[in-house]
Amino acid sequence: MAEDISKNLIDFPCHFPIKVIGEVSDNFSDIIISIIRAHTELFDASSIEMRGSSQGKYISLTCNIYVESKAQLDQIYIDLSKHPITKFVL
Repeated sequence: MAEDISKNLIDFPCHFPIKVIGEVSDNFSDIIISIIRAHTELFDASSIEMRGSSQGKYISLTCNIYVESKAQLDQIYIDLSKHPITKFVL
């Protein structure tokens, strides 16, 4: 029997880590939190792991987000990726 390739690799709902990388700025984390909260009001910003690059030019935020569906997760990735303050979303 052929395996159903349309089956999700992630079981929803779940907590899912998203890493957002951008140039250091005073409001980087506030903007990222705002984008995520537009999709899930339950996001706990106190759980963010923040790391700076060795030369201090970039910052990465690892945000553990509770998502209920693939569509919700996809939209969060899209909105984070299209914002000009972000460089990468992983």
